[in-house]
Amino acid sequence: MKLEFYGAAGEVTGSLHRLTVGGVDIALDCGLFQGRRAESNTRNRKLPAWAGHAHALVLSHAHLDHSGNLPTLVKQGFTGNIYATPATRDLCSAMLRDSAMIQEQDARYLNKKAAREGSDEHVTPLYTTADAERATNQIVALPLHRPMQIAPGVTLTFYEAAHVLGSALVCLDLQEAQDHKRFLFTGDLGREELPLLNPPEHIPDVNFLLMESTYGDRLHGPLSELDARLAAVVTTTIDRGGRVFIPAFALERAQEVLFSLARLAEAHKIPAVPIYIDSPLAIAITEIYKLHPESLDPALRQRLGGDDDPFSPQGLHYVSTADQSRALQANGKPCIIIAGSGMCEGGRILHHLNHGLEDHKNTVAIVGFQAQHTLGRRLAERRDRVRVFGMERNVRADVHVLDGLSAHADQAGLIAFAEATRKLGKLSTVALVHGEPEAAEALNAALGTRGFSRVVTGVIGQSIEI
Repeated sequence: MKLEFYGAAGEVTGSLHRLTVGGVDIALDCGLFQGRRAESNTRNRKLPAWAGHAHALVLSHAHLDHSGNLPTLVKQGFTGNIYATPATRDLCSAMLRDSAMIQEQDARYLNKKAAREGSDEHVTPLYTTADAERATNQIVALPLHRPMQIAPGVTLTFYEAAHVLGSALVCLDLQEAQDHKRFLFTGDLGREELPLLNPPEHIPDVNFLLMESTYGDRLHGPLSELDARLAAVVTTTIDRGGRVFIPAFALERAQEVLFSLARLAEAHKIPAVPIYIDSPLAIAITEIYKLHPESLDPALRQRLGGDDDPFSPQGLHYVSTADQSRALQANGKPCIIIAGSGMCEGGRILHHLNHGLEDHKNTVAIVGFQAQHTLGRRLAERRDRVRVFGMERNVRADVHVLDGLSAHADQAGLIAFAEATRKLGKLSTVALVHGEPEAAEALNAALGTRGFSRVVTGVIGQSIEI
């Protein structure tokens, strides 16, 4: 039995791992790599040959850095089952199609721009909506706590990961000859105190833990502090006649921001201004949340069961069409705009930034992790100039990084999860992925001081025995 790292090892995006048991390959995740445009384009188009012939694929959750390259994999010949929770399948149905549509729209925009400029450059989307639909049709929905044999010697059980709706801890019981191992992949691990979801579960008798390390070198502040910081940013910006742009992942982050704004509006801690969700995907996902109350916090479930909608702050408006989005860009009135993508690498947020970054009255509120070489990361680093749609823009708007909303466990949470797993059984190895080198190495060192004897920081191309 062995594990090989093909993505999100020594980096945060592009999750893809190969598990081999009895000569059978199981793929874990197949996400989009996000970073420098040219590198992203090359890596996302060239998936390893083994993945196209894998017996099955297990998907931890629907975020695009974990699921977003499934259509490419299917396009390149993968015909096996893709196992995910029911909520993840529903989310992927919306998210993969949306990802394809954005790629198609951006390709048309860039090709028209190139033609106007007399360039021969031609952009093709990574995959189409038809490819996305084919990938979704291969997803087999498996509820939490329902064991299923997915390959000879491989039994899968999903448990609650508490990262986003539908996210799962991937527990694989592996049998090869007389050797039995229990392998646990966290995907992205959530936080105990998140207000929307049930807390992560702890699994007994795990031998090998494959764990994320996104925030392995830092601690989150209390969630209670975030509301105050968000209120201050909104109030200051609106008082000077500006607009608050919030790049947000359509899955989870948009819902958490809505939930926070609703609390602040109810307490009269922010001005009464229009709040726009300029993302058809975020609108669709918010409705999917309401279809899966089984994954939500009991108090939130109770509110959804009545007439109270915790995702609808006063003044909320949904922006569905491109024409509505363009009209919103043009009117210039103070407001709050939540739009994707979360790392500012595509979607409608780019058009708002293109129009609003050079206005000193505006604010960009960064509420999620920003991978290296993304526009969101450059804004978070408060660069003076950035490129949007290939054009240099001066960053005159304020930029605030509000990381208290992160749906990832921090260093303390990751250590606590690993220690709980060790306490419940037979843990011998922890492998760290989905983290930049500094974060993964800091977590590796911290686990070492707590008596974990074998901690491996994953490197792309590396193979280790289970």
